Amino acid sequence: MLNRIKEKSLIASMLLVLSSLLFGNLTASAANANSNRNTITVYLAGDSTVSNYDQSLAPRMGWGQVLDRYFDDKIVVKNEASSGRSSKSFIDEGRLDAILDEIEKGDYLFIQFGHNDQKIEDPSRYTEPYSTYKSYLKQYIDGARAKNALPVLVTPVERRRFTAEGLARDSHGEYPAAMKELAKEENVPVIDLTAKSKSLFQELGPEATKEVFLWLEPGEHMNYPEGVQDNTHFQEAGAEKIAVLVTEGLKELKLVPLRNHLYK
Repeated sequence: MLNRIKEKSLIASMLLVLSSLLFGNLTASAANANSNRNTITVYLAGDSTVSNYDQSLAPRMGWGQVLDRYFDDKIVVKNEASSGRSSKSFIDEGRLDAILDEIEKGDYLFIQFGHNDQKIEDPSRYTEPYSTYKSYLKQYIDGARAKNALPVLVTPVERRRFTAEGLARDSHGEYPAAMKELAKEENVPVIDLTAKSKSLFQELGPEATKEVFLWLEPGEHMNYPEGVQDNTHFQEAGAEKIAVLVTEGLKELKLVPLRNHLYK
């Protein structure tokens, strides 16, 4: 009899442990699901001026790498931008499909291309502003909307280019205007990062913008022992300045609920 009691007690204990494990896991899963439903994901599709970089290329940073610093914990930034991509090659490589497989209702898709779309010598990337560029961008818009997500167009950030007189120059030709035209046609919000960045660079001037872009003296950083003079990509302080311009655009557009989660 004593053995039977011990046996039943052991079985009851095992059942209790199994129940705790089972329902504990279910509770945790439910909590995670609720947590996910309480967040908004901002997906970024773009080129090297947006993308993330590892420490081997520090202090080089894209503005997308620091964007999450300006949101509270209800916003998750998923940066899928990749160096060297155009609106065309990003799609051809299946990168947009990968985003659309994950993006959910209420999420955002920010789209910034233009730097590599200009490369007429490379048919795998080149697009014509008012035809193929617009048609590729429309695929991002249509794809996001099909998933009940919200597309936001972002005109390409300017390069560091100045006239001999120190005036900031345009570096993207007709691409920003074509993107804004598409935004109007498709009723999509657009952040004019081209204009915002050009205005910032004009304010800073030719010398101070070297601290925005990846300009380093020989021996200044271990990753660039011979120095670097890069007028396209940013170092961390510059990436932050551009990310601030993006958040300013969000505020101007009054994109609710996203703008409500920006730090003041």
